[in-house]
Amino acid sequence: MQTSDRETTSLNNHALNPGRIASVSRTTGETDVMVELNIDGTGKCHADTGIPFLDHMLNQISSHGLIDLNVKATGDIEIDDHHTNEDVGITLGMALAKALGDRKGIVRFGHFVAPLDEALVQVALDFSGRPHLSYGLEIPTQRVGTYDTQLVREFFVAIINHSQMTLHIRQLDGINSHHIIEATFKAFARAMRMAAEIDPRRAGNIPSSKGVL
Repeated sequence: MQTSDRETTSLNNHALNPGRIASVSRTTGETDVMVELNIDGTGKCHADTGIPFLDHMLNQISSHGLIDLNVKATGDIEIDDHHTNEDVGITLGMALAKALGDRKGIVRFGHFVAPLDEALVQVALDFSGRPHLSYGLEIPTQRVGTYDTQLVREFFVAIINHSQMTLHIRQLDGINSHHIIEATFKAFARAMRMAAEIDPRRAGNIPSSKGVL
């Protein structure tokens, strides 16, 4: 049976770091969230959070990050989307941390500038083990459809705190709220894909002069 170059690369990635698949469930008095992911995926996504715009953005993370992602969430969206939006971010961050494990052999740093029509957003991130968010979006409207645009920041706060990631987001241009947010998620996905890639020159070592992340 022949193995394609793409399949061989994926197998090598798993050999170097077999903990790149994770499943996390988190239940509170407000939400019930399940996230399954495969960092070395092909961009397959199933997202059912009860928040259509959030599902759309999770699909951007999966498609452009080449992460296989399955997200199922139920929550008190009859109140508003805040708790479900935040808890999906928390659980996704926990799953990322679990899948990355001790982070041996990864590139660690990632960056990308994504255009979407008039919008242009820059993302730089570091799987540093230290959560930090610098958030520079100026979204001109309060809502995109029914989605409160303040929740974009809350989503990324939740991810960085639970994946132990340093994340910088800069809006370079843009006047359309949907375009700005979607460009952000696309840039985030591509930067994360870069950072999570296996660096063959690392030979399975921790990408830090301290020897630990």
